[in-house]
Amino acid sequence: MGRPHRYGPFLSLRKVVILFLFTIWVCQGSAEVEPRLVHVIVALADNAHQGIVPVPEVLGNGDDPGKNLDWGAAFGVRTFLRKSSAWKEIATVEHPNSAVLERSVFLHTASGTYLIADAYRGREIKTAINDFFRLASGQDLGIGEIELHGDEKNLTLPARTDLVVYGGHDGLMDFSLEKTLQGTSAQKREVIVLACASKGYFSTGLRPTGAQPLLWTTGLMAPEAYTLKAALDGWIAGESAEQVRERAAMAYAKYQKISASAAERLFSSSW
Repeated sequence: MGRPHRYGPFLSLRKVVILFLFTIWVCQGSAEVEPRLVHVIVALADNAHQGIVPVPEVLGNGDDPGKNLDWGAAFGVRTFLRKSSAWKEIATVEHPNSAVLERSVFLHTASGTYLIADAYRGREIKTAINDFFRLASGQDLGIGEIELHGDEKNLTLPARTDLVVYGGHDGLMDFSLEKTLQGTSAQKREVIVLACASKGYFSTGLRPTGAQPLLWTTGLMAPEAYTLKAALDGWIAGESAEQVRERAAMAYAKYQKISASAAERLFSSSW
């Protein structure tokens, strides 16, 4: 009869540990990861109710999202994303509330990221900016289920917003926030503010929310959607804030036909 191997019990224990760790790895790999959510708030350009440099009447009607400079025009948020091969519009909602004229929901087909874009009536710019800060602080705007195009079942969006975006006129040049909002959770939230000199005007209200700036501006700018699209490309790819800033600056330089150095000075990703 052969002698028992002195390391037998140890080898058996090691196999059990390896099997246990492998099981954990398989379970983690197969677990569903909640998709990320971007919420874009657009205050429609409005010649009559905002302190903007007047634009052609058809583009500056804050009650007509379909033709508005910041929504339905060529470089408006909805039109530009609809023309992008990376994003698919999966739902639209007319008048979801008294301030929002139109809501468009997009899916980033490669990553599964969802994007809600809300077109706020131009005269409701104060509501739009207050809602931006509510989202930045971690509050829920109570959107609920979304009815999708076609015969697909309704969509329940992720419970939390990972990236909050404001685009349009910098209303804080014309009015002050009624109150600052404290962050309601420890989850990571980032913001993009595409409005003139947004770093100087939005920073005081943003700090208490706990959200971090991913991209905002240091001077006058056109808040058109090619900048947003470029920034989202970098954010979805997991790039650093500095890389996102560089992407946005390059897109802005291209479409505005300005130098890359001038565009880089316009954008910031830090406090």
